[in-house]
Amino acid sequence: MTRQLLRAAIIGTGAIAHAHAEAIAAYPDAELVAVVDRDPQAAERFAERYGVPVVFDDLEALLAAEPLHVLHVCTPPGVHAEQAIRALQAGLDVIVEKPPARSLDELDEMLSAAERAGRRLAVVFQQRTGTAAAHVRRLLDDGAFGRPLVATCQTLWYRDDAYFEVPWRGSWATEGGGPTLGHGIHQIDLLAWLLGDWTSVEGRLWRLGRETETEDVSTAVIGFANGAVASVITSAVSPRETSSIRIDTERATITVDHLYGHAHEHWRITPAPHVPAAEAETWALPAREEGSGHVPFIREVYDALRSDAPLPLVAADPARSFELVTAVSSSAATGAAVTPDTLRADPARRRSLEAPVIERRPGRG
Repeated sequence: MTRQLLRAAIIGTGAIAHAHAEAIAAYPDAELVAVVDRDPQAAERFAERYGVPVVFDDLEALLAAEPLHVLHVCTPPGVHAEQAIRALQAGLDVIVEKPPARSLDELDEMLSAAERAGRRLAVVFQQRTGTAAAHVRRLLDDGAFGRPLVATCQTLWYRDDAYFEVPWRGSWATEGGGPTLGHGIHQIDLLAWLLGDWTSVEGRLWRLGRETETEDVSTAVIGFANGAVASVITSAVSPRETSSIRIDTERATITVDHLYGHAHEHWRITPAPHVPAAEAETWALPAREEGSGHVPFIREVYDALRSDAPLPLVAADPARSFELVTAVSSSAATGAAVTPDTLRADPARRRSLEAPVIERRPGRG
């Protein structure tokens, strides 16, 4: 049975909350009815901008006062698990920003809470969305490109020292991890969304240019169940910023090069020399174009919530990319390759991504 109107609330009114508010406004069968923020002035400004009728400074007050269907969690990562679990227990579906938690254990607790409550937990990995991404995944799944062989995945961003002066950033306790979790997880998630289940990770963490507890660079090699091998690098110290994925298959090279969001112009499919031109033409991107972003992600999730359907593909397997990030830390800590089984046998890394960071700075040896 389809709900007539989804009543939504947002907790946390920082920068990313604006993307959520705009996506809710773009959905014809949803209404943003309340916002929560411990800073009342910030909440009032946000509410005025988006025409939200009610403001709260406490999640419990919201849950007690407002009949809701869905809570959007846009707070810092350190409180995601607590807030999401409380909302799920109250009978709400939850859409949580990435990173969804500080640790794999916390994410497991959130998913278990959703299952116990009979509700759904969607993690915002908006890079999965867009007509080009869906088209490429379909062709990969159908075998049109042959076997995937080798891939690269790069998140090369630049964050200066001032960025990390925000109290919760760069701390294992409050952010949960460094750029691999906070930034690189988007491209890692898109890579895994295209290539499927992973089988091994060899990773290292580095602190090269920023004074943080966490890494500012990570490197990894990921093996996938389909036989593909990917080289992955995440950086917060790269002045010419780019986000890119390249997948070389038996019959084609697929690339997407962008920064914070992709559309058709960012994708390219290059056929191998032996592929007939007529066949390569069938791989062309669809005429209808929609880029990636919160609007298509929330639209697809809301469609599922309104019809009580399972979460769509863009929100499926929410733990896979978090497992990969955790596996990079686990490998960095142990110096060994990590598999899904050995990751689950590493309780320290399941509780926290904190791992030894190898420093390489001039004069440090």
